[in-house]
Amino acid sequence: MVDFKGSHYPKDVILYAVFFYVRYAVSYRDLEEIMAERGVAVDHATLNRWVVKYSPLIACQAQRRKSATSSSWRMDETYIRLKGKWTYFYRAVDKFGKTLDFMLSEHRDEAAASAFFARTIKNNGWPEKVVLDKSGANLAGLHNINWLLLLRGWF
Repeated sequence: MVDFKGSHYPKDVILYAVFFYVRYAVSYRDLEEIMAERGVAVDHATLNRWVVKYSPLIACQAQRRKSATSSSWRMDETYIRLKGKWTYFYRAVDKFGKTLDFMLSEHRDEAAASAFFARTIKNNGWPEKVVLDKSGANLAGLHNINWLLLLRGWF
C-alpha cells in the first residue's frame, strides 16, 4: 500500500496529479495550471517531488495486481525509428494478444534478447511455450535462459 502519511494534500489530489503527469506527459508547469483550474494550488516543484516519490510505488502496486497471463507467448523484435534514431523494439504478447512486456535496445544480440526474456519472465512468470520468429538473437537469448535454468536444476 502506498503511504501518504505526512502529505499536506489529500491522497486523491496526489494520485490525480501523478496519474495525469504519467498518462498525458505534460510538463510540471502545465500540470500546475491544470491543477489550479481544478481549484488546487500546488507548485510545480511539489508536483515533481510527488511524481518522483509516488510513481515507482504505484507502478509496483500495479505490477502486483496484474492479472495472470496465458501460458503461450509470442516474442518478436522489429527495427523502428524513435526520435530520429533507429532502435530495436522487443515485444512479448500472450496468445490472446495482450502485451506482456516490451523493451527498446540499441543492439539486436544475445545479450539484449536474454535481458528481455529475463525481465519478461520475472514480471509474468514462466511460459509453457514460446513462439519465436527466425531471429538468431531471440533464439540465442532463449537458449541462454534455458541453459541458466538447467544449471540451477529447474529442468
